[in-house]
Amino acid sequence: MKKQDAMNRDWFATAATLSEALPYLQRYDSAIVVIKFGGHAMGSDAAMDSFARDIVLMQQVGVNPVIVHGGGPMINDMLSRLDIQSEFVNGKRVTDAATVEVVEMVLSGRVNKRIVQAINRQGGRAVGLSGKDANLLICEPAKPELGFVGDPVEVDANLLRQLFDAEIVPVIAPIGAGRDGETFNVNGDTAAGAIAAGLKADRLLLLTDVEGVKNADGEVLTELTVANIEALIADGTIAGGMIPKTETCVTAVNGGVRAAVILDGRAPNACLLELFTDHGAGSIIRST
Repeated sequence: MKKQDAMNRDWFATAATLSEALPYLQRYDSAIVVIKFGGHAMGSDAAMDSFARDIVLMQQVGVNPVIVHGGGPMINDMLSRLDIQSEFVNGKRVTDAATVEVVEMVLSGRVNKRIVQAINRQGGRAVGLSGKDANLLICEPAKPELGFVGDPVEVDANLLRQLFDAEIVPVIAPIGAGRDGETFNVNGDTAAGAIAAGLKADRLLLLTDVEGVKNADGEVLTELTVANIEALIADGTIAGGMIPKTETCVTAVNGGVRAAVILDGRAPNACLLELFTDHGAGSIIRST
């Protein structure tokens, strides 16, 4: 009887969780959620499958998810195999003509299709794109010394809206088109933020390998405003790689995204926790 009682408690807890999720399911019905996928969550087949199940579930309950992915370690591996040397300026890779060909091949090919297959395998319908498709991302050079590294200056999200109507999940490689036919490598967070702003998305979720934005004592700050972020950067509390992530969130929110979240992609079901529970899974940033 004790074993049966424990099982009953588990079932009751599951039912209670589903019931408590109802207000959140209603809130996000037809919402657009842009997710930057990378880091630990891409590191294993099990993590990939778990992420793909979450995406399919989100779509099943009425959310319109958009996936923008990175793939730095895979790019590094392929450049090493091809014996293409990389030069760095202030920690950023100089992307010459040879390198950008490899970047596009790896991101639009190997990485993109792996994510598409994972979502399709879980019962979803996903299509792989890059920012070059239908002029989704028009870019200009970020800095001349970095070569073919681009910043998005125009976003045409019409194709994505058509995919939402067809109940298809877009999976986007952060490659952009130049005005003169160039191909640009775009930072994955930057691309996700630009696409989220172009869609006026309800949420931008940046999956990372940290718990969120922390204060000087190392405690995660669960709710922040744009002004808070600017102050924390100014006083040095936000530093290093967290600066561009928070700046991406600020730009997205200022561009019309309702809220942006930096969350721990290592946590199981991080996206579901953030969207459909009171608990959340990271630091949410709003305009005020």
